Amino acid sequence: MEIKKATDVGKKRRNNEDSVEIFYNRQQQALSLLADGMGGHQAGDIASRVVTRELGKAWQETQFKTQIEDVTLWLSQQLQEQNDYLLQLGERNDTMKGMGTTIVAATAIDGNMIIGHVGDSRAYLLRQHQLIQLTEDHSLVNVLLKSGEITEEQARNHPRKNMLTRTIGIPGKVQVDYYIAPYKQGDVYLLCSDGLTNMLTDQEILTILDTPALLEDKVHFLIRAANKAGGTDNISVILIAIDHEKGGSL
Repeated sequence: MEIKKATDVGKKRRNNEDSVEIFYNRQQQALSLLADGMGGHQAGDIASRVVTRELGKAWQETQFKTQIEDVTLWLSQQLQEQNDYLLQLGERNDTMKGMGTTIVAATAIDGNMIIGHVGDSRAYLLRQHQLIQLTEDHSLVNVLLKSGEITEEQARNHPRKNMLTRTIGIPGKVQVDYYIAPYKQGDVYLLCSDGLTNMLTDQEILTILDTPALLEDKVHFLIRAANKAGGTDNISVILIAIDHEKGGSL
């Protein structure tokens, strides 16, 4: 498997509140993490980096994982700990109060891709020239869309598009959604912040991913296209390419 990542501040923001990291445990299993922070006084920057850093440090200390349930339980527990930690930071420092972050995480165990997410950072699968959205946005706009109150076109430009129904950094129990399914040779997984999906349609993303190019180049092609379309937010991308059927770990 091959993993490439990049993040860009975009054309309108002064700070990059996204955090994109890849961590390996003691048996070289990789955990891909992408977080999009929110909050004033650069608190979003702090939230996203704290969560990815602490998750990564914990993953680096884990042993080889062979059970899907072990991974999902570990991730849910870790995200709850980080959620509570962000709340504590906010209680101690007013400039950090109310900060939070989305998270999308991916790893592979025994031929299965495991993706967990909270918020509106997304995961997609490119398989046989088709792009499939694997995650469902935890946002007010998505609730309205599912209920039929707005159309997809209205959703793309809705004034409350950034209002999330789930994040890391709010009181209570963290609810993580999981996508778990076998991967296949030739699959490409995309993890991205909404700085990409707010600028590019799924068809535009598909066109870039489906062109013959190095994986690293495709990462930068996506960011460049989002900036060309306006670059109104930070843009972050992780691409994971499956180049064999079974065995090995992401």
